[in-house]
Amino acid sequence: MTQYLVAVEIPVDYAPNEAENALIQHDVDVLNEELKAAGAMVFGGGLSQVHTATVLRAQENGDVLVTDGPFLETKEQIGGFWVIEAADLDAALGWGRKAARACRVPIEVRPFEGVVE
Repeated sequence: MTQYLVAVEIPVDYAPNEAENALIQHDVDVLNEELKAAGAMVFGGGLSQVHTATVLRAQENGDVLVTDGPFLETKEQIGGFWVIEAADLDAALGWGRKAARACRVPIEVRPFEGVVE
């Protein structure tokens, strides 16, 4: 089994209404239960909004610069993720398709090159 990152890419201007947000949360809860039941869930979670981020940058002199806000100005940001185990990329993409339907935003699926436990 290989571990994959299934990342939720939320457009910065994405603002579902309250009813749509409730439907999304329900669908994500259903997906979480399906991942657990299949033994594919390693862990996952939603992230706080990007304005709560703190960025640390190593400096040439050895210091670390700490700044508020996102690392990059982008049109999409990571809003949450799952780490899953799947037999192969096709199986991981199957979970990614389910995540795209549940979250209603783009989903990125990427295999891990190395896992530290």
